[in-house]
Amino acid sequence: VQFVESGGGLVQPGGSLRLSCAASGFTFSSYAMGWYRQAPGKERERVAHIRGNSILIYYADSVKDRFTISRDNAKNTVYLKMNNLKPEDTAVYYCNALNAPFGSWGQGTQVTVSP
Repeated sequence: VQFVESGGGLVQPGGSLRLSCAASGFTFSSYAMGWYRQAPGKERERVAHIRGNSILIYYADSVKDRFTISRDNAKNTVYLKMNNLKPEDTAVYYCNALNAPFGSWGQGTQVTVSP
């Protein structure tokens, strides 16, 4: 099982980024997929997840109305579009199957929001 995240970077407050995560080693379409983030000194938190059929979606209150999760089952890829970024969104962002059933994580992608 492998997750490869990309798309992070340095952006000013109010800016946007689109993260991508390519997954492999399991039946991608059968699993809900989530985006998680970990800021320095804090525990990893789930910011969004999406069911295999893309019908049921969850967002943490802190990102609701600013972030959009989507997936392409044909490409085994999950996306996170982040708009109106705030300094408190600074973190390493990871993707994984919901509740991380496989026990492995990717390297993540750093998102830094700073003037």
